[in-house]
Parts: sequence; structure tokens; C-alpha cells
Amino acid sequence: MSTGSGAVAFGVPPEVAFDYLVDPRNRPAWQASLSRVEAVTGEPRIGQRWVDVTRPGLRPAMETTELDRPHRWAELGRWRGMRAALALTFVAADDGCEVVFEFGVEGDGLLRPLGAALTAAAVPAVRADLRRAADILSRRS
Repeated sequence: MSTGSGAVAFGVPPEVAFDYLVDPRNRPAWQASLSRVEAVTGEPRIGQRWVDVTRPGLRPAMETTELDRPHRWAELGRWRGMRAALALTFVAADDGCEVVFEFGVEGDGLLRPLGAALTAAAVPAVRADLRRAADILSRRS
């Protein structure tokens, strides 16, 4: 899987950013492509599942694959032969934290060549979404 990465500064402690970002119920507020989430299974934990309902109408099945509060969290989304992985690492800073992201898309069979292009196209959107989340949290504190 080809991956892209980046980092976004958050003006809140890692625990605050972590708790907000890993809860799928918060996602529609900061993730531009989402209209809502459905079928959320319980509280954030490894194995938590939900369905992202995107504005274009795609409905990937999502799952938390890693959760080490407040240091690292990862998810995997699956939809029709495509997989998208997002990992967030939370690094404490004097004025809050930095959220480092890694994102990648991979396809099966004939969809395989799309992975690198979709990854490259999505990285700016992931960065923008995380900036939106940082703005939301800075207004709350």
C-alpha cells in the first residue's frame, strides 16, 4: 500500500485531541466527505466498527485496528475491493500536540493501480480535515 503522510498542530493536549478524533460519532463535524456515521459498535476500542456514509454515497465499513491512548490510533475502511488505512500518532508539544497522519489506499485486482493515485489525491483532504478538527477543538477550549 502506498502511503502519504503529514502533520497538523493542535492547540490542545494529546488526550483531548485523541479522544475527539478517535470517536466516530464526532467525524461528520470535521471530516468534509461525511454526511453521517451509522452502526457504531460501542465506545472507541480495537475492533470497534461503524459505517461511514459519505457525501458521494459510498458506505465503507470501518474498523479501529489500533488504539493506544493518547499515543496512536488507526483504522481500516473497506469498500468494494478497496481498502483505505489511516493512522494517527499524537506527539506532545509545548502548546498542545501535533497529530501526525499516515494514509493509504489499496485496491484488489484491476483496482490495484488506483491505490497510489487515490492516496495522493486524498492526502490534502486528510490534512484539511485534521485542520478543521484542530479549529473545532481550539474554539472549545
